[in-house]
Amino acid sequence: MLEILYQDDNLIAINKPHGLLVHRSSIAADAVEFALQLLRDQTGKKVNPVHRIDRKTGGVLLFAFDKPTEIAMQQAFMENRVKKKYLAILRGYTRDAEEIDYPLRKENGTLQDALTRYVTLNRAELDVAFGSHPTSRYSLVEATPQTGRMHQLRKHFAHIFHPIIGDRTHGCNKQNKFFKETWEMETMLLHASQLSFKHPVTEEEITINAPLQPEFKRVMELMGWGDSY
Repeated sequence: MLEILYQDDNLIAINKPHGLLVHRSSIAADAVEFALQLLRDQTGKKVNPVHRIDRKTGGVLLFAFDKPTEIAMQQAFMENRVKKKYLAILRGYTRDAEEIDYPLRKENGTLQDALTRYVTLNRAELDVAFGSHPTSRYSLVEATPQTGRMHQLRKHFAHIFHPIIGDRTHGCNKQNKFFKETWEMETMLLHASQLSFKHPVTEEEITINAPLQPEFKRVMELMGWGDSY
């Protein structure tokens, strides 16, 4: 059963597990379960996603029950009227706070402005050797993307040399292998923790929070951070 975080007559939000696709995709032929179909079966109603999060990202995923709400929310996302917060565990010690203003290239080659802000919530130095280093350093950050580009957070954190742990495409292969061999962890440690927006029908201010998924919480414990975020 999917964890339902919010539901009314027009919208429903779930806490998507890491590794679950939003919907069927030709680029992931190995997948047999999809959030869209699982939620339809669970609610007995037709639902459609109003935005996307990566397969390996966990956290808030919002769906609409009707077409007008779907269109209105998609427009809100496109116009950056939806505030998003993410938690991520990164390689190395990040700054206390930083703004990453770095354009990203679309598949057709076009450059798009992209802006991410983050604050560092915690840091850890584990007494585990990595490469030539006697210890391993990591940071927990809260990121607030100001634009909605594809793989924006993954690309931006890689750009500042603090890639997200478990990101195979843009991350550090040595770190990913290290986590798999040392702690049997392959999950990308990126969690969509919060969505805030004005409801397109009631005009209420809605904030939806998603608790951490078990894989993320396990690494939090490993780092000595507990599960207080």
